[in-house]
Amino acid sequence: MGTLTMRNPATGEVLGTLPEATPEEAQQAMERARQAFSLWGSTPVAARIHYLRNLRHYLVENGEALAQKISEATGKVALEAYMTEIFITADTIRFYEKHAERMLAPRKVSTPLALAPKTSSIYYKPMGVIAVISPWNYPFQLSVVPVLSALAAGNTVILKPSEVTPSVGLIIEEMFRAVPAPAEIVQVLHGGREAGQALVAARPDKIFFTGSVASGKKIMAQAAEHLIPVELELGGKDPMIVLEDAHLERAAAGAVWGAFTNSGQVCMSVERVYVQERVYPEFLRLVKEKTAALRQSPSGIGEIGSMTSPDQIRIVREHVEEALSRGAVAETGGTFSDEGMFLAPTILTKVTHDMKIMREETFGPVLPIMTFSAEEEAIRLANDSPYGLNASVWSQDKAKARRVALQLASGNVCINDVIVSYANPALPFGGVKESGIGRYRGPEGLQAFTHPVSVIHDPGKRKREINWYPYTEEQQSLFIGLTHTLYGKSGFWPPIKRGERPPLLKAALREWRRLFR
Repeated sequence: MGTLTMRNPATGEVLGTLPEATPEEAQQAMERARQAFSLWGSTPVAARIHYLRNLRHYLVENGEALAQKISEATGKVALEAYMTEIFITADTIRFYEKHAERMLAPRKVSTPLALAPKTSSIYYKPMGVIAVISPWNYPFQLSVVPVLSALAAGNTVILKPSEVTPSVGLIIEEMFRAVPAPAEIVQVLHGGREAGQALVAARPDKIFFTGSVASGKKIMAQAAEHLIPVELELGGKDPMIVLEDAHLERAAAGAVWGAFTNSGQVCMSVERVYVQERVYPEFLRLVKEKTAALRQSPSGIGEIGSMTSPDQIRIVREHVEEALSRGAVAETGGTFSDEGMFLAPTILTKVTHDMKIMREETFGPVLPIMTFSAEEEAIRLANDSPYGLNASVWSQDKAKARRVALQLASGNVCINDVIVSYANPALPFGGVKESGIGRYRGPEGLQAFTHPVSVIHDPGKRKREINWYPYTEEQQSLFIGLTHTLYGKSGFWPPIKRGERPPLLKAALREWRRLFR
């Protein structure tokens, strides 16, 4: 059994160690989760939401202390930890308190005339045990929100937090223990890749994974052996299109925050900027000015904290140095030290679309900027990517901004803002192409943790249905007539040819009346 070291990346301080779960422990956790599901799955939605409400109260009462612990585990600024980890989680719970019962309630749907007098309904049943495998960049919120969604839908959950930020896994475990609930509805399985593989091998009823494209593909391949459904929230290379009529002061501020928040370690970071040529000089001037004003400190006083993962620094360095070697210019930053976890915010110009910095997910505080001449060119460049998670369009012309936004190959689009689409819990969140499969948040996201069961109900008073045996000529005429009447151009029963023998129309109508008595 391995051991995880808990460390503050900003200071290098060791916070402790944590044993990794074994495959046997993963299997035991699954057995406990299945036993717990037998009770929790039949618990009324109102009772489940009451539990979530108690979790919200815990978050609010302990939010500042939790944010400080998250800051120490990740190196991010404490205010960012509070805004993006605590506040968003509490807001999501409030959304479920208001709307979960309605979103999970059975609903009637229309029934075709030919099936009258039947009625049709959809019921949302919990799936069972959900495995949540979460990342290190927002280790609290990106763990807890899918866990809460699964719980609200009636499932039990086994969470495998990231081994990069193991102390946050302990914080989450402590929270779920502190708020009274039926035993084992949430269990936390600590560990790295082996623990994740063991969790998938234990055959949960669904896997919800947030992380890299490479890891997502491996999990999907392993899950396919047992046809376990998966939802994948993966990487991004999010484009920002600044049109010449944009509010440049706002656009520049949005670009700086969108690129450098959480040291750029956001799947929805602004990782590519396309600026219309006429406004490029002023936009660049504003971006450089705002970047120069940022403060970076290990004490948490300032705007930018440290990187969280040493492995990610290597990727950022590789992307930046490759771009510089091929002609890109570092307007700010661009240099690296062999020590420490802090990277200076970097602005790159004269980049081209064949550089890694414009094609692969960098996941660090780097802002590459290109120019474009026409709207069509910006759309083409933005869509020239294997990713499609988020994008932003900047223009004061509402119709033009929406026209451009709807031509982007992206699961989420912001107009005159960045990243914020995730902050609205009423909106479904997810990507296209290699940015993922499925949606969570919003009604679609909550229902994604259920099996939709369709139920069609006949009063059961007739002897038979019009499509049952025995087949007759009258039935054939009836169905041909119905097809023409309901779906044909004329909307009328097809004409009877002169001399037809025997005419079936009256017989068919008699058959209809007889069957529906």
